Amino acid sequence: MTPFSLRRLRPLKRAGCALPLVTLLTLGGVAPGMAADKPLDRQAVEQIVRDYLIANPEVLVEAMHALEAKEQAQSEQAQKTALTANRAALENKGPVGGNPKGDVTLVEFFDYNCGYCKRTHPERVEAVKKDGKVRVVYKEFPILAPSSIEAAKAALAANRQGKYEAFHTALMKHEGRLDSDVIRATARDVGLDIKKLEADMGDAAIQAEIDANIALARELGIRGTPGFVIGDTLVPGAIETEQFTSYFAAARAAKKADKAG
Repeated sequence: MTPFSLRRLRPLKRAGCALPLVTLLTLGGVAPGMAADKPLDRQAVEQIVRDYLIANPEVLVEAMHALEAKEQAQSEQAQKTALTANRAALENKGPVGGNPKGDVTLVEFFDYNCGYCKRTHPERVEAVKKDGKVRVVYKEFPILAPSSIEAAKAALAANRQGKYEAFHTALMKHEGRLDSDVIRATARDVGLDIKKLEADMGDAAIQAEIDANIALARELGIRGTPGFVIGDTLVPGAIETEQFTSYFAAARAAKKADKAG
């Protein structure tokens, strides 16, 4: 049997083709010196593939990079599709802050017991204030502790008294874990009617809003806090003022491009 020549494969590899196993098997079946009606047996083909990959391990690296790029592109497309499909739920439901008439909407998913949320809170506030044309939609996403759920209900109840942002900010500034005493003390500090607050916290509509936020986060692939949606971009994790500013600019540029197109 005439040995299968790997020199036939190398020009393709240099051209940027990470040859799939199927191609190797096909080429193996027409090796020089072998009749077309006598293909290599399985063991011989496997040996050819093994020898080639050992001699050219970079092909595996190229294939892995190509797979990662493909999966990343698919993930980004799925994410964009999910954002588009849920645009109304993202931008039109929940307490609103910043500039209600802003040309860019920032949606924030957060938990009041999340240290990263508290760390990025002043950065986000500064970026929104500095910009002046960003609309903020708050999504209560209590996933870390039972007290997170209680705090989320209290915040949505505070919204009914027109003091959502004051209460939200106070809870974000609190150091350490929350409990019922801290939540109610904070409510009193910002001037909330505690009796009304507690009554509203028991409203099924408030629990329904929290449940809807959790379902929405899962559909968008948000698994932790904080999570931001800025324009058509999902931003996971804590970021700084300058990064927020860059995302605002990118969102405006994307809107401008869409209108021009």
